[in-house]
Amino acid sequence: MIGRRGVMGILAMAPMGMAAGAAGGRRVAVIGAGMAGLAAARALAQAGADVTIFEARDRIGGRIWTDRSWPGLPVDMGASWIHGLTGNPLTALAREAGAALHPTDYESAAAFGAGRERPYPAEPWGMLEKAQAQAWKADADLSLRAAVAALPRWGRMTAAERDAFRAAVHRMVEHEYGADWGELSARSYDEAEGFGGGDALFPQGYDQLAHHAARGLDIRLGARLTAVRAARDGLRLTFADGSEAGADAMVCTLPLGVLQSGDIAFDPPLSPARQSAIESLGMGLLNKCWLRFDAPPPVPRADWILNLGPPADLWPEWVNPSAAAPAPLLLAFNAGPRADEAEAWDDATTLGSAHDALKAMFGSRFPAPIAAQVSRWRADPAARGSYSFHPPGTGADTRRALAGLDWDGRLAFAGEAASPDHPSTVHGAWLSGLAAAQALAG
Repeated sequence: MIGRRGVMGILAMAPMGMAAGAAGGRRVAVIGAGMAGLAAARALAQAGADVTIFEARDRIGGRIWTDRSWPGLPVDMGASWIHGLTGNPLTALAREAGAALHPTDYESAAAFGAGRERPYPAEPWGMLEKAQAQAWKADADLSLRAAVAALPRWGRMTAAERDAFRAAVHRMVEHEYGADWGELSARSYDEAEGFGGGDALFPQGYDQLAHHAARGLDIRLGARLTAVRAARDGLRLTFADGSEAGADAMVCTLPLGVLQSGDIAFDPPLSPARQSAIESLGMGLLNKCWLRFDAPPPVPRADWILNLGPPADLWPEWVNPSAAAPAPLLLAFNAGPRADEAEAWDDATTLGSAHDALKAMFGSRFPAPIAAQVSRWRADPAARGSYSFHPPGTGADTRRALAGLDWDGRLAFAGEAASPDHPSTVHGAWLSGLAAAQALAG
């Protein structure tokens, strides 16, 4: 079992064996200017392809989105961390871009509830490991919740012990994978490799990496793909405004949620294995609420602050990034079904709910935030969720079926959902883009 994005694995920055000129002037359309699309486009252009990126949004970055509406105070509404600095290709990219990093530590943590600091709660990993081991012995996969409920120890736990365990699972598992434990595969929910060396935030915004990676590339914004069909002379792409474009090949980096929506028509249909993978994987949700204060809030200097008050699934995790920010900030999260519920709230309701949680944690005199920035990834038509997860019966092989080539080598798929080894991460998206470029270059 590998928690918190894992502790192993080193992969290269560029695709192996891809020589300059390998793409031989082919016209390649890359759909999506997120990190997978930027990686694929860079590699293909360096190999001699004529590459155009088509991006539905009015910005690049995809699920990297740095909101700069607060002057001089950028906040990342999507991806925030490099998970594992050692050997991670994004660490090298950040160095190239001159982007400052601020390390964070999961061991730098404190827990609060009922207006006071409380003992740090026990972690759920031992019991989850037993449930996972038993799931592998069963005839078929089952949900993580069902696997835990089948353990003899669960039957001996008191109601209070179950509540505490469930709260720990929500904080440490459901917030990691963006889904309820009843939707997660007991066998493979955590199936991933990772990098060592700790994690780090970008005080000046994650979008620095996207803008650096995009240098010199032909990117067309506001180009929302609606259909792609195979033609005798290559591929024909149709966009929402009625325009069309031709290409010899295409790299599709659309998020899993968009692929599942049916908003894109593929003619002919995708291979049965690939379509099955798209339908089988899950699209999770993790939303953020950044709170800005006019003075440093009265919280500990710990990187992570846990909310142990009821309800256990509302604002359970907080990050204190103020040490690296030019103004006092706190960052809070909601995940899974609770995030879907809270996403329907307006900004004022969301801010009020987050402030209520802080008052319950630290006392009724906790100062009110002066502003908030709130993400709503499920409602975003260009994302339809935050990142993918493994439901029962899926795993790395499902992602391998999604990745790679279709249509006799003219259509390649990439993105975090298509990363067997590093799913749900920015570096997984980047590496999958490189792999797609390698596959197309042949």
